[in-house]
Amino acid sequence: MGEYLGTNTIRQLGMLLRVGEITVQDLISESLSSIRQGEDLKAFINVFDQEATNAAVAYQSLLVNGYDLGPLHGMPIAIKDNIDYAYGSTTYGSSIFRDHKAAEDATVLKRLKAAGAIIVGKTNLHEFAWGGTTSNPHYGVARNPWDKERIPAGSSGGSGIAVAKRMVCSALGTDTGGSIRLPSAMDGVCGIRPTLGDTSIDGIFPVAWSMDTVGPLCSNAEDVELMFSIMSGRSETLTPTAPADLSRLRIGIIEDYSLEGLQPDVRNAFKTMLGLCESKGATIVPVRLQGLDEVVDAQLVVDAVEPSAVHYRLIKERADDYGKDVLSRLLAGCAITGVEYVQAQRFREHFRKLVAEMFKTVDVVLTPTLPFTAPRIGSTAVEIENGKSVSALSGNMRYTAIPSMSGIPAMSVPIGRDAEGLPIGMQIMAPTHREDLAFSFAKAYQGITEFHLERP
Repeated sequence: MGEYLGTNTIRQLGMLLRVGEITVQDLISESLSSIRQGEDLKAFINVFDQEATNAAVAYQSLLVNGYDLGPLHGMPIAIKDNIDYAYGSTTYGSSIFRDHKAAEDATVLKRLKAAGAIIVGKTNLHEFAWGGTTSNPHYGVARNPWDKERIPAGSSGGSGIAVAKRMVCSALGTDTGGSIRLPSAMDGVCGIRPTLGDTSIDGIFPVAWSMDTVGPLCSNAEDVELMFSIMSGRSETLTPTAPADLSRLRIGIIEDYSLEGLQPDVRNAFKTMLGLCESKGATIVPVRLQGLDEVVDAQLVVDAVEPSAVHYRLIKERADDYGKDVLSRLLAGCAITGVEYVQAQRFREHFRKLVAEMFKTVDVVLTPTLPFTAPRIGSTAVEIENGKSVSALSGNMRYTAIPSMSGIPAMSVPIGRDAEGLPIGMQIMAPTHREDLAFSFAKAYQGITEFHLERP
């Protein structure tokens, strides 16, 4: 059996299945074998070996007998374990819910299964998805596949690992403050935080309910678009967007921000990306965005208070069952006043208008996904340059806070690697409900580069 998951898009795999060159059993066997080989990375909490193998036989029989379930027929997919699956346990990454049984599948999962997906397992996450490292005290410290001494980011770290190692065609993640985009950048894959509300969060354990989204991580932009089209319910047969004509594209760069406060290798990769786009005819447009000095602080307030409200009863009754880092953040959120929360939400409304204004002269706005590459496990601060360090937490949010607080879609794609071989990502931001602009630019960029093809 050859290697298929690492060299083909989902549509290409579908074509191979339908002409009989490969079988569903081939895909599922390759997926499960890759998962077993990467067990030390702690990407999964549960793996459905026998169930997925049985499903593969059934799905292959359906296909050869004329029953085609859709664009994901027979594709191995993983889901983050804060997404309800009415089979096995849904732990939310916690010991409290270790034996929890979901009553029904989350809405996005129903759509994926209806399109033919086979669920091979549930991925590891930061406990209750409230953290950025995926160092889970209950299910294992997840490790970056490019360097096992570094974090894969979080909270969707297991999903990032699974895609980076081509264990699956795609893995679902959730994104509140950056939890899809950060693993995408640190693990060298592609992932999108959709427009707030464009994918259903029914059946997903909340972090901060006014900011939560769910989206796919994949190895390439084409697959991200396909997965999003199915998850959003817009169309299971969506015609893919054409790669953008770079000679007609207006790329926004935020003045005094997009290129500031970065590790040198991140800055160089970002500038090289801009130069390449410009050489293909793209117009680079400096844009201004007010509120950047306040946006991370405002996000920290919203992103602290709402989880603490969700967990208020549990932390009173079962505090000892939480990991120390998550418990400390939840207790800190309880200490924030109602006035501070309301002021943060008021700022958020104002910031949305400022972001919408920014897009009046450009098609997309680009930033690095985060200012640095993957920190070492246990690090709380990251060196940027010339001995200057930043907090890992606030550094994570420097760029990801813009979409998180404004509700716009944002996609992370790889644009290079640093001197130590660690992936570097860029964030593609688009206007509300214009995920298509992010997809078309990402596909154009991936048409002239090969960073998305690189693997650990």
